[in-house]
Amino acid sequence: GRGAPPPAVPGAEPSTGLAPPVRQPRLVELDLLRFVAAFAVMAFHYMAASRSLWDESPVVLFAPVKYFATLGILGVELFFLISGFVILMSAWGHSLRRFAVSRFARLFPAYWFTVIALYVLYTYTSVEYFKPNLDTVGYVINLTMLQEAFGVIPAGGVFWSLWVELKFYFLISIVVIMGVNLRRALGFMWVWLAAAIFAEWLQNDLVTEIVMPRQAPYFIAGMAFYLIYREGSTVTRWGFVLVGYACSLYAALERMQSRIDLVGIKNFPAPPPAVIVWITVIYVLMAAVALGWLRWVRWRALTTVGALTYPLYLVHQNVSAVLIPEFRESINPWVLAGGTMLASILLSYAVYRLVDRPGQRLLRRLMGRSPMEQRQASVP
Repeated sequence: GRGAPPPAVPGAEPSTGLAPPVRQPRLVELDLLRFVAAFAVMAFHYMAASRSLWDESPVVLFAPVKYFATLGILGVELFFLISGFVILMSAWGHSLRRFAVSRFARLFPAYWFTVIALYVLYTYTSVEYFKPNLDTVGYVINLTMLQEAFGVIPAGGVFWSLWVELKFYFLISIVVIMGVNLRRALGFMWVWLAAAIFAEWLQNDLVTEIVMPRQAPYFIAGMAFYLIYREGSTVTRWGFVLVGYACSLYAALERMQSRIDLVGIKNFPAPPPAVIVWITVIYVLMAAVALGWLRWVRWRALTTVGALTYPLYLVHQNVSAVLIPEFRESINPWVLAGGTMLASILLSYAVYRLVDRPGQRLLRRLMGRSPMEQRQASVP
């Protein structure tokens, strides 16, 4: 029942010590799921959420797809599930330094570009939609990705999830410092799950900020899926998945209900049964990845599709701020929404090729070697 080849070192993994990294084929099925998540969020912003862009309710304009578009807000939850899987995989057998370099190089080139582009857009053009109330110092602080820790408004509306991701990285770094292995990964998951349940009951702002009870179940379940993929199925690992699924249902229903309470079910058509179906589907998809049922998905182009997903997530909302108000009176809304999606994807591909990919290579080259390795490399 294993979803992947066994570890490269035969025999049982020791209960202590650093587990060796295992070189595995790229899971292009996760690249596909990343794009599905980003597209879902984009559909939500274009066809369900942005009333001000269209000057009328988008769920009326796009009534045939209003339920699907509204549920697209939960694409972020799919991102969190995937992140739990991928981050544990990338941390396994690696030092804290190597893990930090990998994450820094992955996140920041496209992010820096986006922050600078937003500064130029909202400082030197007349675009007003989604304009943050920031001065130059605020944009500079946003370059750190730690703006919320300093009480500064994010420059982009989607940046809130990056803060959640960063906190996950900080938490899992505790295990990386000790050396990731099966026992420590499971111990971390037990402690975090218990802390998340306690934090939800306690309702303390500081504890909630650190423990993230509404997002933790997705990360923990994603980590459990990776353990199933790497080590095979056990009752404990599937237990984490089931508890994470139950907690995710609670968190998603609460999140969607808060939106309904704010604007009404008519403007936010996300009935509880539809939310339950969405969460169930994304968990089933991740289970299919963990069990190897999607190995047949091997289209090489999906690697590029997955790579442009991060830039797409970062830029799509502000692309709509430029295009939709400009053309909403002259172009059919369906054509305009589709054209804006295409423009966002093309821009994201350009950012990936011209900024993200070379930026990652440069940062890894600059940061990837220790001082001793750099001195040795400089010797003829």
